[in-house]
Amino acid sequence: MPRTDLSSQPVSTAVSSSLDLPPPGGLCAIHQPNLFPRLSTLAKLFAADYWIVLDDVQFTRRDYQHRAFLAALGDHRRQWLSIPTHLPRGQRTLIKDALIVDLARSRRRTESMLRQYYASSPHWPVFDRVLALVLERFSTGKTAMVAEASTRILLDLLGWNGRILLSSQMAARHGRSQRLADLAAVTRARSYLCGTGGMTYLDTSLFSACGVTVTPFRTPTAGVWDSGRQVSAIRALMCLGPQPLADALRTAAAQTIAQPTARGRTA
Repeated sequence: MPRTDLSSQPVSTAVSSSLDLPPPGGLCAIHQPNLFPRLSTLAKLFAADYWIVLDDVQFTRRDYQHRAFLAALGDHRRQWLSIPTHLPRGQRTLIKDALIVDLARSRRRTESMLRQYYASSPHWPVFDRVLALVLERFSTGKTAMVAEASTRILLDLLGWNGRILLSSQMAARHGRSQRLADLAAVTRARSYLCGTGGMTYLDTSLFSACGVTVTPFRTPTAGVWDSGRQVSAIRALMCLGPQPLADALRTAAAQTIAQPTARGRTA
């Protein structure tokens, strides 16, 4: 999937000092809002003390900001669940400004596809009760609002006690790595959790200059993690249930945090 172009976006004019910031010294994850995110993405957010929703960068159609890859429980069916999205400013549209096309139809299709794929699971009733919170967000007309809510309910079901913040409410400089370093610094993080893709381009010296370390986040590849980089985490939730999945994510988080801090690439 192509990466979102961070360097082309304007600096936020929000006053970060007015935010209700989390306590200093936490682990920070920064990620675009994804629709019912992949297990690898959810695991990274779960390992963090707070998630900064990267909502003021360019929307990318071939990414996960408006779609999720569903995998059935009892067969080999796989299918994209997508929210039809209109970009008012074309390719320059920011994630937070992307608009849902045909709200009622998009909502019905989202609920119908999820039921078709996962209603046979014994864990479906637990998920179904909170799915209503996501479906309600369609009324906002914003794709990002639905995507954020879809991630939030999964984190809540797994007992995550972290905080969610918006990058659009914080000041940050231009540049892919610089923006991320600034956001981590504004929230007074001790370390930034970086996925395997991010480690290929991240300039860690910018984080060091802000007093923030970088912790590479890698997930296992066997068992429930087998397709964790492609398939929505809903499948793992429907297979295992909330508590066993939470235990698996805690184990992955503990292994990551125990790793030495990465030096990564520098400019």
